[in-house]
Order: sequence, then structure tokens, then C-alpha cells
Amino acid sequence: MKRTIIKSTGRYLPPRVVTNQDLTQWMETSEEWIRQRTGIEQRHWVPEEGGVGAADLGLEASKIALDRAGWKPEDIDLIIFATLSPDIFFPGSGCLLQHKLGLETTPALDIRQQCTGFFYGLSTADAYIKSGYANKILFVGSEVHSTGLDVSTRGRDVTVIFGDGAGAICMEGMETDKPVGIMAASLHCQGKHADALITEGPASRQNPRLTHEMLDEGRHYPKMDGRSVYKLALTRLPEVTYTTLEKAGLQIEDIDLFIPHQANMRINQGYQKALKVSEEKMYHNIQRYGNTTAGSIPIALDEALEKKIIGPSSTVLFAGLGAGVTWGALIYKFQD
Repeated sequence: MKRTIIKSTGRYLPPRVVTNQDLTQWMETSEEWIRQRTGIEQRHWVPEEGGVGAADLGLEASKIALDRAGWKPEDIDLIIFATLSPDIFFPGSGCLLQHKLGLETTPALDIRQQCTGFFYGLSTADAYIKSGYANKILFVGSEVHSTGLDVSTRGRDVTVIFGDGAGAICMEGMETDKPVGIMAASLHCQGKHADALITEGPASRQNPRLTHEMLDEGRHYPKMDGRSVYKLALTRLPEVTYTTLEKAGLQIEDIDLFIPHQANMRINQGYQKALKVSEEKMYHNIQRYGNTTAGSIPIALDEALEKKIIGPSSTVLFAGLGAGVTWGALIYKFQD
């Protein structure tokens, strides 16, 4: 049986660190206010002068993952790039990354699943590998939020949450009868909640796509109904966790580590409480990086592997919910 195996991971955070205290110079807030509501203490942002896009961060993370896998860029059969913050309106950042890697005709697929880009991306990679259409796939989740945030008191509730960063994963098909690799995944979407977390402009449904009125009203900045997202997350995340466990034929006790999407520490703690698992089994890094959306879980996975929290034969469950709304879960078992 062909299984989809994680060969290696890599992460990259831009060197500029923005603390909660730093934010107080631009908006009416406090370190305590941010930390109590989000669990975030700092985040990484690209240089203030710009010039760094999602593909640039993705390139740095990819170089690390490729080196650890022992792959050359030419070994890649497909690039899957997840982001809500592409370098330019079009073409997609996957094409830009492909060129930055020095590749000629390697296909690149961009997906716009926001916080659930990891689940949709790895599920797509799994399908490509098991169907025989590809055997070595590079998945990248990368975001540059900072250049698209309302860094003022008006945008405070959203701006304090987001950080920039990228994670990369090299995946490969392997013939084995052992229960390893991607064990099960569940994907969901409910578009009726699209307004709960949205950036309206620029938009093709507007003509022109971006007007002075939209700019004045801040409709080109992200808006969030935090209460709605919180309630949805604490309903859907436990549901999808148990559904995915059932698909994999596992019990919650079989999971060695849970890595939720790093959206808000209060959501993660509520999720932990709903599952009735110990704090040691729930991985958090939002306090250091904020919400890096599509980069969130691959960054956390790479960090957990580096810290040896994940070891041989570990079974890890990933879960998350984000804009769309979309949500999902995935269970992965590492090799002995």
C-alpha cells in the first residue's frame, strides 16, 4: 500500500520581532490586554519598508526542508502553496516560488483555504501521491499579514493577532504495509459564515475593485467577528477531531500530541478542555509567533520535531478552523 510520508520540515520567521509593548506606540492597547485575550506576547513581521512577500518567506522555509530531505529542487513533482496573502493579486505565489527555486516547468498549485491550508494542502498531496500523479511534493504555508493590517486603534482587535512566517513540508510516497503516514483527514466548509472573518477589497464583485470609499472605510483590511469565530471553533474542532479519530480507527488516548491551528490561546485551551486531554499533549506556540494562518501548523510541526516533542512512532492530530469558514483535522503517524 502506498502511504504519504513526511520526509522533512522547515520553517522561517522574518527577523523583525514586534512585541505587544511595541504595538502600544501605534494604537490604544496594552501588553496585558493583548496577552489576556489572545495569549500572544510577540510576533514576527517582515521589514517595515516592504519588499518581502509570501513566496520569499516560503523560499527560505523550503530551502531548509529540501536540505533536510536530501532533495534538490529538481526532485519536486509538484508544489502546493497555501496563503491568503499572495505576493501579488495574480499569478499565485506558487509560481513565484517555483521560479525562485530555479525550476523550469514543475507544476505549482495555489490554494486559498486560509487557516486550514495545511489540511487541504496535505489532503491534496495525499491524493496526488496515492493516485500516482506525483511522488515527491513540496507543501508550503506562508503568510505576510503585517503589510495588510490596520495598525491603528481602529484595527486593534485584528492587528494584534497576526504574524508573518512560513512552514514547508516535503512529502513522499512510500510502499509499506505499516500503519504510518497520513492516517485520516476530514475537511469541511460552511460559506454562510464567510462574513465572520473577511477582507472585502480589492474584489472582483466591485467595479472598480478598490475605491477611495472602500479605502476610507478600511474595507481593504481584515475584519473579524471574534465571538462568532470563537463559538464556531469550540463547536467544530471537537466534532471534527472525533470524526477523524473514527476514520483512522483510533481513540483519543492513541494520540501522543495535538497541534491545533494557532489562532487564539483561549480557543486552544477551550479545545483542550473539550477533549479532556492533559496540557502536556497540547502544543502551543502562538505566544511567540501570533496567528500565521497557513503557516501556523507547519511552523508548529517543525518546531515540535526540533524540540523532540515528536519522536519515532508518535501519532499526532492536527485540527483547525478559519475563514470561510473552513475547518478540518488530520492524523499522522510517524515511522519507527
